[in-house]
Amino acid sequence: MKQISTTNAPAAIGPYSQALSAGNLTFVSGQIPVDPATGLMADTIEEQATQALTNLKNVLAAAGLDMSNVIKTAVFLADLGDFPVVNRIYESFFEAPYPARSCVQVAGIPKGALVEIECIAIKE
Repeated sequence: MKQISTTNAPAAIGPYSQALSAGNLTFVSGQIPVDPATGLMADTIEEQATQALTNLKNVLAAAGLDMSNVIKTAVFLADLGDFPVVNRIYESFFEAPYPARSCVQVAGIPKGALVEIECIAIKE
């Protein structure tokens, strides 16, 4: 097992890794929309979804992977009403065949974020 970390995504805020690789699989922890350069979050769901996916992309890059390696994602929303906006932004980060995905509304996300996204990627 190999720990993956990068300064191009927010540091872990608890006892967990940004990502772990085991064999040909990489498991990326949920990425919230914190800008790693400033430590701040934007206010809108559009900006937050873009930042969360950018953080995910940057963790994958640290593992030598990109979004085309992603086979499964989980999207956590503070408000499921934001699904159409997040879906549009999500689609711009991936190409067909799209990863398998779950999307759920949750009671809360760390730091009061509106969205958090995690993934599993495979290196073929």
